[in-house]
Amino acid sequence: MAGFDDSKLMWSRLGEEAIFDYLLVHALYVDESSNRVAFLGKFEPNEMIVLHKHLGDTDTFVVDGEHVLYEPDSREVRDRRPTGRHTASEAGDVHREGGGAQGAIVHYSVSADSDALFDILDDDHNVVLTLRTGDVKALIAQQEAAGA
Repeated sequence: MAGFDDSKLMWSRLGEEAIFDYLLVHALYVDESSNRVAFLGKFEPNEMIVLHKHLGDTDTFVVDGEHVLYEPDSREVRDRRPTGRHTASEAGDVHREGGGAQGAIVHYSVSADSDALFDILDDDHNVVLTLRTGDVKALIAQQEAAGA
């Protein structure tokens, strides 16, 4: 059986900032009235993304590859999640994450108390950007306009 074929999906950066190196996103669903979103994240091999805090409860499912979570202030691995692993996490978790040796594709389902989904943090844990449901809605509109 072959791995997950993502070639027909439109992959984009989340938000307009260039701080999301090593991560592309394919938006699946947004409900602004209930602050729920779903998207696929595609991580490059052996790289980790920017420090961030989940502001909503988050369910993840590793579709392909290995999803790696790192401690907030180091490259120390907190968890390695293989293909097929589901994880439920409560709001408030601060970490970095990325793909294993072959990268990773991870399904995210996020449910928050407000439209704020993730805080992007600097190395001192100061908020530099907040990603919101509107950012996911904008990706869906972009995908639909492109016919994806």
